[in-house]
Amino acid sequence: MRVVAVPCLQDNYAYLVIDGDRAAVVDPSEATPVEAALAREGVALAAVWATHHHWDHVGGIEALLAAHPGIEIVAGAADAPKVAQATRIVNDGDEVVLGSVRARIIHNPGHTLGAITFVALGCAFTGDTLFGAGCGRVFEGDAAMMHASLSRLAALPPETRVYFGHEYTASNLRFAAAVEPDNADVARRASELRTPSTGSTIAQERATNPFLRASEPAVVAAAQARGGKGDPVSVFAAIRGWKDGFK
Repeated sequence: MRVVAVPCLQDNYAYLVIDGDRAAVVDPSEATPVEAALAREGVALAAVWATHHHWDHVGGIEALLAAHPGIEIVAGAADAPKVAQATRIVNDGDEVVLGSVRARIIHNPGHTLGAITFVALGCAFTGDTLFGAGCGRVFEGDAAMMHASLSRLAALPPETRVYFGHEYTASNLRFAAAVEPDNADVARRASELRTPSTGSTIAQERATNPFLRASEPAVVAAAQARGGKGDPVSVFAAIRGWKDGFK
């Protein structure tokens, strides 16, 4: 399996997941850069894997489907009604297949109710659930839901590569430093940052992402200073609310 990052829009990333001469594309917000990447790599499009229904992740599906009729369009069950072209509806624990690649579905409600992650061969395509040093806003779920979703991703093997939906890592690290000013891993990651920063690793996110660190004393203290309580869900909610207005 090969993974090719495809810049889209202003700061989005789609991904080609390539097996032999066939590819699936994760979160094609627009078709033109995806088509260019397919041509550069010399592969045929077989499927679209959508992590969630937001337009900046599925906006290119209609044009791709017109150019590649019959491709499979995969979406999570709760989001599928908002992905009009979906041909395969998946739930937690299901698998999708591309040649020798088998991708397991993790249902990650919070950002949207049907958000999913595709996990295949040591790679996780997390959409807007888990970012580099951050996480997506809680639009359709609640803090408990999003915290549980992130905890499931944090439990993946530490070497798992994380391919996320937006390049927000620099600003996320500024926030992480505000939450944990004494975290040397955050400072080191910021000083060494190169963009694009996708994919990171689960180990890197555990060490530097405040939204995966809601049980760490420094993060708890930062949340409590902003009115949060000490339990992990309340800590997550407090720092997510802080991040929503952080400049």
